[in-house]
Amino acid sequence: MGSPEITKGIRARGILAWLLAGLLVSFYILLYWDQELDQQIIYDLIIDSQIKDGDVISPEQRQLIKQAALTWQRPTELLEEYLPLVKKIQHSITAQSLLNYLIRPLDGLAQMLRGQKADKWFLYGFLYTALVVLMGARFIRKWKYEKYQKMRTLSVMVVQLMLAFLLPNLMVAAGSKEFYFSYFWPLKIEYFLPSALSELPRSLFLWGLMMSFVAVPVLTYFFGKRWYCSWVCGCGALANTAGDDFRHLSNKSTLAWQIEKITIYTILALAVAMTIVLFINHYRGVRDGFSDFAFAVQKWYFFFISAGFAGVIGTGFYPLAGTRVWCRFGCPQAAILGILQVFLSRFRITTNGGQCISCGNCSTYCEMGIDVRSYAMRGVDIKRASCVGCGICQAVCPRGVLRLENRW
Repeated sequence: MGSPEITKGIRARGILAWLLAGLLVSFYILLYWDQELDQQIIYDLIIDSQIKDGDVISPEQRQLIKQAALTWQRPTELLEEYLPLVKKIQHSITAQSLLNYLIRPLDGLAQMLRGQKADKWFLYGFLYTALVVLMGARFIRKWKYEKYQKMRTLSVMVVQLMLAFLLPNLMVAAGSKEFYFSYFWPLKIEYFLPSALSELPRSLFLWGLMMSFVAVPVLTYFFGKRWYCSWVCGCGALANTAGDDFRHLSNKSTLAWQIEKITIYTILALAVAMTIVLFINHYRGVRDGFSDFAFAVQKWYFFFISAGFAGVIGTGFYPLAGTRVWCRFGCPQAAILGILQVFLSRFRITTNGGQCISCGNCSTYCEMGIDVRSYAMRGVDIKRASCVGCGICQAVCPRGVLRLENRW
């Protein structure tokens, strides 16, 4: 990650950290809302500035101008008088043109994997996977003497590369709909909806059901939420690899813990409520005010939760607020796993208070903002809902006070 001075500046919320956060936030905004940005800021301004007094461009004509500007192809319906305007838009710096500079070099790889040119989501998947794999290798080298750290990091690297990148793209090449095997309800609400039966092979629909309602309670009972959050989940994979240098930035205050409990269970309730609304709307089969409400709820959830919280804030704020902002304060899957972990799981971190020297390493490096030292000093086992069982607290403890265990 560069020289020690640069790394230290980024890790300490300095100017470099703010610049990196700005770059990450800008990329996510560009990724999710490129068309909206162009429509509101670029295209409309350019088109409006070129209209002569008294001229009117119909919505259809305006759409043709945008289509021609994006594809560099002239629709036969486009009037000659608007061709100069199309060329002006094509040579302007737009959100989609910026993305294209990043997307086009991946066309060859995309053709090989999915049989078609790359798009922005292929770009995102490629960058995300590359970060997890490359920074995962760096993480394994850093913790080469810790078997647990090496095994769980290797696990998320393989899952991200195979199940969340290569396999979904190969499915597209085979003429199927892409399917991300490491995500399921409530992270992927659409995999649970009745409409998924017609959009997905029955085996994949059943896979989603089995993972959500069988694997989650059974595996969490035996291993706690760490089986998913630290061994499978792509969000956790990026947090524990590319975001490892920022884990110490998580807020450890009691206020943050209170906010965490409010926000994460509120979002879980919203996810459940939205699922119910979409189920009702599907079986009603009527286009009316309720169906408009259902689609509006789904669009709102994607904008504010899936894109805004999980993407822009959850990843963009790594250098400022730590790497588990989404996992800690928003993820509905983590909320379910946390409830099971507290009330049903055999997993806990055991402590030996007599050996604790109160150095604070465990609390400092807890990415979930848990004050581990306060538990260790009292010799109290840790079974918090937010704990993802990453095991770093155990690895940095100089006295072997902490142990990750699955026991009665």
